[in-house]
Amino acid sequence: MAGHEDRGEGGGDQPGRETKQGGLFRLLGASIVTGAADDDPSAIGTYASAGARFGLSILWIAPLLLPMMYVVTYLAAKIGQVYGKGLFACIRDHFPRTVLVPIVILAFVGNVIEAAADLGGIGAALNLILPLPVPLLVTGSAALIFALQAFASYDAIRRVFRWLALVLFAYVAAALLARPDPLAVLRHTLMPHIAWNAEFLSILVACIGTSLSAYVYTWQSNQEVEEQIAIGRVRWRQRRGATRGEMKRTSRDVLSGMLFSNIILYFILLATGVTLFPAGQHRIDSAAQAAQALAPLAGPAATYLFAAGVIGVGFLAVPIMTTGAAYDIVQGLGREGSLHQRPGENRLFYGVIALVTLLAVALNMLGFNPMRALLWSGIVQGFSVPPLLLLMMLLTNRRDVVGARTNGRWTNRLGWTTTLVTALCTVALVASWLTAGR
Repeated sequence: MAGHEDRGEGGGDQPGRETKQGGLFRLLGASIVTGAADDDPSAIGTYASAGARFGLSILWIAPLLLPMMYVVTYLAAKIGQVYGKGLFACIRDHFPRTVLVPIVILAFVGNVIEAAADLGGIGAALNLILPLPVPLLVTGSAALIFALQAFASYDAIRRVFRWLALVLFAYVAAALLARPDPLAVLRHTLMPHIAWNAEFLSILVACIGTSLSAYVYTWQSNQEVEEQIAIGRVRWRQRRGATRGEMKRTSRDVLSGMLFSNIILYFILLATGVTLFPAGQHRIDSAAQAAQALAPLAGPAATYLFAAGVIGVGFLAVPIMTTGAAYDIVQGLGREGSLHQRPGENRLFYGVIALVTLLAVALNMLGFNPMRALLWSGIVQGFSVPPLLLLMMLLTNRRDVVGARTNGRWTNRLGWTTTLVTALCTVALVASWLTAGR
């Protein structure tokens, strides 16, 4: 999909990520976690709402989103792998504080609100299985997630995240239980249908914005750094540069991760589009509500599978958001932070993780409206995504940042197109919200 960076510079042929583990995990690169986190409970709620409102006619959005999802994640991965630092550390090194500070604030606030909404989603989905108060389930889930981040080794965290990613295949099973018509599915997948009205355009824009969330870029760039530290490249100078083979592996890794995310997105649209839409249940406000509504239409197994997907990916996405917020803050301050360190070795990094987790729980305890929270999160993320993409495009075309690994022709075309699309989507989405509020 992307243009190849053909000229070699730096890095040497060192052990790649794909040699560290065998078996199943050899097939699951770092980007599989990013792809799964992109389908967080909030995103699941958005996709379920789209399927319920428009049925199979919305299926074509999945293949349309795939190249955009790929290019933005690839750009973030390139910064982490070739520059050797996370995204916000790179921005701090090459742009003034007037650019850095607003982006850090927007990303931090967006992560807090999104983490709160996702914790609420976990609690609501768990409540379908365990008859316990939702606030108790939210608090217990947050405590368990923080314990994993603070006390487990990086290797253990990586393994847990990759297993949790596989839980998303529950949506494939849930869709198949609904017995969709294969010909109708194929037709709506390949033949776009656009309704030129505010409702359709707003859900279309929401799907695009949700699939390109800003926390994904932060995580992917820092995950590349963490993976290099795991194979002994502890110092920055050891991580600078990358061989042609390493970049090809990164490209394949990112493509597989985004393809996985896109397939899950597709089957969420399919599961709800083939059941809730024809049944007249067009208003779905959360992933848990979608799971509950599936029971009389596709059987209780579909409900439990849908809920299991929400819970599993929630336990994956929330720590990525809280850790992402910590990466953003410490790098914005010119400090370092890594999951390879223990809390006693970097109190600032883990302190930010704890703070974001507490704020997310507090928002749930205050009885906030999760859909309104997602609305504000969408606004914040919407304002931060286009500028971040712009900065990433500028950085990955600078030789003092990525050396000879500057973007190829097709990467630039796709990257700039995606930047323009997200900017237009942000304007359109905010305009639709302002219009709806009148």
